[in-house]
This record gives sequence, C-alpha cells and structure tokens, in this order.
Amino acid sequence: MTSRPRSTPRKGRGERTPRRSVGRAARGRRSEKGRRGVSPEAARSIALRLPEAVEGPCYGTPGYRVRGKLFARLREDGETFVVSVDPDTRDALLEANPKAFFLTDHYRPYDWMLVRLAAVSPNELEDMLRLAWGRKAPKRLRAVFEG
Repeated sequence: MTSRPRSTPRKGRGERTPRRSVGRAARGRRSEKGRRGVSPEAARSIALRLPEAVEGPCYGTPGYRVRGKLFARLREDGETFVVSVDPDTRDALLEANPKAFFLTDHYRPYDWMLVRLAAVSPNELEDMLRLAWGRKAPKRLRAVFEG
C-alpha cells in the first residue's frame, strides 16, 4: 500500500483532497506587522527618516540629533537604544512592556529610557523615536512636520 498525502474531507462532496499548508499565524509565528526585533541598522534608518535628523558620534557610538540636540543613540552594547522620553510616558512603557523597555540606575534620574532592539517591534520603535524627536526639535520644525 502506498502512502497518500494527508487529506481532509471537502464540504458537501465526500471527496478527499490533500491538506493545504497552515498559514504563518496559525503556526504561532507573528505576522510581519507584529514582528519583534529591530536591527541596529533598521533603527538607524528609522531615526534618520525624521526631518533634519543627523547621525554623529555620541560617547563612541552613533547618536541621532535634530538641530544639534540629541534625541536617541545606540548604546555601547550595540543592542540597546537610549531614547529621550517624558517621565509619564516612560512609566507607562516600563509597566506595559518590561521586556522591551527598561532603566538602569544611571538613567533613572534623567528623561531617558533604554530600549532592547531585539524585543521591540519596528512600529513601537518608530513611535518612540518620533516622540523623542518631537521633544528635541524646535517648535517651528515640529509645526512643519506635524502640519
């Protein structure tokens, strides 16, 4: 007896057809939209898409500034982004997603937060960088960008 492909009955016909492969979501994988993890190169690209954002050195790593004001930088480990954030937003993010967002004692008294690139989605990082950029950009530039 030869082996047949696994099959399922078709509705209303009683015939059996080969089973189709299961989609990505059904196998437990995240779709592209909700995937986690951002490479340092992708984070760089997101930061530099913001208006007048420039890259320059900051404590020996790439830093991202708008009109001379730092809004984000890559940390020395190459896997973490340091992002400017207001205290209320920081507290909410730390509570909502502690795998992606965290603090060290060094950053606790400042308006900065650490973001694990491997644990954050591209959309979350983009939102974070937009907020950080908005905190540091001059009002006129923000008005042009938002309007």
